[in-house]
Amino acid sequence: MLQLIVKYAVTAFVIVVVSEIARRAERLGALIAALPFVTIMVMIWLYLEHAPKEKITAHAFYTFWYVLPTLPMFLLFPWLYGKLDIGFWPSLGWCAALTMACFALTALLGAKFGLKLW
Repeated sequence: MLQLIVKYAVTAFVIVVVSEIARRAERLGALIAALPFVTIMVMIWLYLEHAPKEKITAHAFYTFWYVLPTLPMFLLFPWLYGKLDIGFWPSLGWCAALTMACFALTALLGAKFGLKLW
């Protein structure tokens, strides 16, 4: 139980720190947010919980493939919200739709090469 509480506390702390940095310095906040903190924390938690090596390496491998379809969102959001000024929530919604479409495309293309993402 203590380990679960520590997980929550450390994870929440990292998110709060990054959001506070981003509030004060957007470039530095974006740089820190772009670092794979969550993935690294998950791999550390898995390791500390004695997860098999295969599970930890699979997590890293699939994270790579799941990150790729999210990248276009980071170009679409500033255009929709910043340039077109369509509003925060609609911009976020369009970005979520784009990400889902890109993920489906990535999964379909990956399947052609033996990569199972679904």
